[in-house]
Parts: sequence; C-alpha cells; structure tokens
Amino acid sequence: MSTASLVAHQARYDLRTFLRDPRARGFTLALPLLLLLLFGYIFRHESFTYSGVSIPGDSYYLPRMIVLGLASATLSNLVVTLVAKRETGALKRRRATPVRPVVLIGGDVITSEVSGLTIVIVLSIVGWAVFGVHQTASGAGAVIATAVIGTAALCGVAYAVSTLIKSVDAAGPLVMLIMFTLNAISGIYIPENLFPAWLRDVAQVLPVRPLAVAMQAAFDPRTNGGRQFAWPDLLIVAAWGVAGTLFAVRRFSWSPSQQ
Repeated sequence: MSTASLVAHQARYDLRTFLRDPRARGFTLALPLLLLLLFGYIFRHESFTYSGVSIPGDSYYLPRMIVLGLASATLSNLVVTLVAKRETGALKRRRATPVRPVVLIGGDVITSEVSGLTIVIVLSIVGWAVFGVHQTASGAGAVIATAVIGTAALCGVAYAVSTLIKSVDAAGPLVMLIMFTLNAISGIYIPENLFPAWLRDVAQVLPVRPLAVAMQAAFDPRTNGGRQFAWPDLLIVAAWGVAGTLFAVRRFSWSPSQQ
C-alpha cells in the first residue's frame, strides 16, 4: 500500500476511536455547542466594541466557540490521547511495526482536521438557525481555510506539549488548566475589550487569541479593515505550529516515560 493509503486507513481507525470516546466527543463538540447556546442567549441583546467596530454578542461568541472547539480537538483531546498511547506502550508497539511514523502522525492530524471542520459546520448552522448569524459564500470559505490552518498548527503545538507531560494521570488536569488559562486571557469566555491592554498584548503572542482574531475577521471582515483573512494573526498561529513541530521532532518519544 502507498503511504497515502496507509494514512487514510489510519485516519479512519483514529476517527472511529474518537467517535467511541465520550470524553473526546464531549470536550470537542458538546462543550463549545453548549457554551455557544449559553453565551449567545445571555448576550443576544448586547453589543461589544471590537477593533473599533460594534458587533452583536452572538456574532462575537460564534467564532470564539469555534476556536474553543478547534483548541479542544488538538490542545485537549490530542495531547491526552498522545500521552495515554505513549505511557501505555501503544506508541512503542506501533513504532516497532513497519508502519512509518508519518502514517501515525498523519492519522492524528486528519482526525483533528475532520473534527475541526465538523465543529465549524455544526456551530455555523446553529449560529444561523438560532441566532441569525449569516455568512456569505466567500466568508464560509475564509472560515474553513482559517480552521484548517489553525487546526494544523495546533496539532504541532499538541505534539510539543505532550512531550512535557510524563503521566497519564497528570495529562487531564494539566491540559484543563492550560486550556482554561489560554482561553480565559484570549477573550473566549469574556469579551476582550474588558481586559487591560497589557493582557491582550500577552495573549496576542500565544496561539489562541490570534486564531480567534482571524476567525472573527472571517465572519465579520469589518473587524479587520474589510479583509476576511487576518494574515498577520494567522502567521502567528502558523509560527506556533512550526515551533511546536520542531520542538516535538527533538523531544518526542515513542516509549513510555516510566520504564
């Protein structure tokens, strides 16, 4: 079989495993959906000033809940999955087979991308049907492109983060702490115009806020000077992906930490 066929086969297996895991489904899709319904309802009559533009509360939270879902599919689910596979010896056993590492890694990335695109579609439909947040065809393309780029970059970060966690028991709590902190300071839960400028500057050099800014521009180009692609912000996200990948190449281990 060709490498592409092996990657596709591995991706199908990983997707089935993902769909059978209630924890993964809950954090990746159910949580962003529930928070979108909650925040969208609470702030449906509010308007927030963002990049000098006044936008409705539901239009603010839709792209941010999508970003929350993308981060959950990678920085939450993928990190925990990698640590669990490594510490239980599953990665070591798979590495001992003739299957090339690119096949296993490709399966993880494709699974995350499919999960991310599913989140985009489901939340966009809910945003349109429940809150009336409409999207043009070109805007939908920008949203999908932003999601694909962001998910790929966050996969690289996820591989890097997994090398720093040495225990399956520690993976869940540490990931939850990291994710809550990143999301909180990136304006995912609370409108970022309530934050001091220095905190927004700190969040801007981390991967989640730039992705949220880019996703907001894809939904509402007015927040980005009329442009649907916030390239400077996407470049920051991509840089994190490249840095995470390079770090993982040097530090990633297929063998359990405790042996």
